[in-house]
Amino acid sequence: MKITIVALAALLLAACAPVTIGRITSDPSRFTNRPVKVSGTVTNSVGVMGKGGYQIDDGTGQIYVISGKGVPSRGSRVEVTGRVSPGVEVLGTPIGVAIREDSHRVR
Repeated sequence: MKITIVALAALLLAACAPVTIGRITSDPSRFTNRPVKVSGTVTNSVGVMGKGGYQIDDGTGQIYVISGKGVPSRGSRVEVTGRVSPGVEVLGTPIGVAIREDSHRVR
């Protein structure tokens, strides 16, 4: 029983361990629909009525983040938790791999 609890705890902690954007974009299928945590600088953002999207750069790559909880301003350092989605389209334009945000924290 203790081994099962320890294994489950390790799995949950590993699922939320920080990962680089470069790792996500180089092998998106490995991260599809899995929770990830990334940090970076907002390089572009668009928001309307608390929803929108922004792009972050961590030095290894850039990725779009789709948010329903507000959008940080350009130049902000953020930590994002969410799930990876490949083949995302915005207004009919493909943007590729993106993170559907669960939460973000401006640092």
